[in-house]
Amino acid sequence: MTASAKPTPAPATNFLRNIIEADLAAGRYADKRWAGQPGPAAVQEGAPLDPARIRTRFPPEPNGYLHIGHAKSIALNFGLARDYDGVCHMRLDDTNPEKEEQRYVDGIVDAVKWLGYDWKGFGTDHYYHASDYFDVMYQAAEALIDAGLAYVDQQSPDEMRASRGTLTEPGVDSIWRARHADESRTLLREMREGKHPDGSMALRAKIDMASPNMNMRDPVLYRIRHAVHHRTGDKWCIYPMYTFAHPIEDALEGITHSICTLEFEDQRPFYDWLLDNLAKLGLLLRPLPRQHEFARLKLTYIVTSKRKLRQLVADGHVDGWDDPRLPTIVGLRRRGFTPESIQLLCERTGASKSDSWIDYSLLDQALREDLDPKTDRAVAVLRPVKLVITNYPEGQTEVCSAPRNPHDPDAGRREFPFSRELWIEADDFVETPPKGFFRLFPGNMVRLKYGYVVKCTGCTKDADGNVIEVQAEYLPDTRSGTPGADSVKVKGTITWLSITAAVAAEIRLYDRLFTDPHPDAGGKDFIACLNPNSVEVIRGFVEPGTDATAGKAYQFERYGYFVADRETSTPDAPIFNRTATLKDSWVK
Repeated sequence: MTASAKPTPAPATNFLRNIIEADLAAGRYADKRWAGQPGPAAVQEGAPLDPARIRTRFPPEPNGYLHIGHAKSIALNFGLARDYDGVCHMRLDDTNPEKEEQRYVDGIVDAVKWLGYDWKGFGTDHYYHASDYFDVMYQAAEALIDAGLAYVDQQSPDEMRASRGTLTEPGVDSIWRARHADESRTLLREMREGKHPDGSMALRAKIDMASPNMNMRDPVLYRIRHAVHHRTGDKWCIYPMYTFAHPIEDALEGITHSICTLEFEDQRPFYDWLLDNLAKLGLLLRPLPRQHEFARLKLTYIVTSKRKLRQLVADGHVDGWDDPRLPTIVGLRRRGFTPESIQLLCERTGASKSDSWIDYSLLDQALREDLDPKTDRAVAVLRPVKLVITNYPEGQTEVCSAPRNPHDPDAGRREFPFSRELWIEADDFVETPPKGFFRLFPGNMVRLKYGYVVKCTGCTKDADGNVIEVQAEYLPDTRSGTPGADSVKVKGTITWLSITAAVAAEIRLYDRLFTDPHPDAGGKDFIACLNPNSVEVIRGFVEPGTDATAGKAYQFERYGYFVADRETSTPDAPIFNRTATLKDSWVK
């Protein structure tokens, strides 16, 4: 079952919930049986499954890092299992050894756990690999050959593609389609023994080359790959296709609802054909799993194609798979997004059969809603300029205080010094103010938040005309929290830090990676859509006492939500990443 930090007490209904509730009401899976060890012998034995009412699975291929789109599938599969007293299996579909690595396996497992889910249920750790079933899949392949439902084709890959036909023209039968089962079985065994080179032959299902569904035109079941597998080593040199493997895995694990994204909808007829025929051959027990498709999460201003993400990393457009601008789970985590915020986005976008774009701002908003009530506040000055309070005694300091979290009185208060020389934001001062500017300019008064009202008296510039110091005088009877604090009315309030105590920090201002909301739609060159201002690295200051331990989040007053970088930040050298601004800066 799952462990979620914010389980939804009354989840909104959707078509998947309607299907599950109808299946439960009809008792469709009441007699589901399985011996607990995958394979034909276990299926024939037919021991009862554990009492999970439904069984779902999350089956990523370990050929890359998970991204925000996977998070939607994770939330759906684990969430539905949780809500219906079921269990969700964690399965690594490792059928493509040339692209898969153990580091991706480790990354996937870590990402799912970080999102708040696990695969333990009813006393069992439901963690599997497709490679657990390679022997069973091979037996199924030989059984299909013996039943006249599969054959070994010696056409080249190019010849197979050419003979497959088009959406308007039927395919053409291979000259090897009518070969005898004994010959196909012999060739398949030779393929398994490594006697034939890559691409020289393949095992294909024998269905219908004239089918209007291209996926039913004798799809490939096994291909030759002389490659070392990260789990099985060199035991195998033939590997099953994903479309052949995952229906068998679902059935052997007793999956009830195989939930995947819409791009697999056209594959469902083959999914059903394969399972039905293997059940007729006695290799699987009914009731069989059913596949259901939902629209994937399509978030604006990102790309989720593994190929394109890999290009961004390989060509140096970003700094690795965990770059905070990427939509990978490791990138989002490093950026400062929380598991709860991602869960909230997935919950709000629901499950639908229709594709639609979700604006990236909804992810930022989910983050704000999660962090606002529970995150400590602090002051940061991002682009500092010196403010000198000319009538404040030199060498004197006094302690100001503010709530750590205005939503949580029990969080207590934080303290920081006030002194003659302060850092303020450079854009809080102008010599000639535009209309509506209520901050510092000569002759104007503002409140220093948590401190005093000050009146600007002038500024000092360098040889190039840049302001390097602002001068002001404070009003001693206006300190915040004292009886006379409101005796002087001002329209502007600015934040500040004492130069004597401010902590220098590197601040990374991350923004959206692309300027186009749909950077890879319609054949666009997504590289040309990169945002040249997607990150700005500056040197600023943070409030004394700000915890720079990796992963610590804050709301920096006025500026938004920031997190201490989990890879590079240390207490002695703070580095903070901006997760999200206080308000959406991309509103049209």
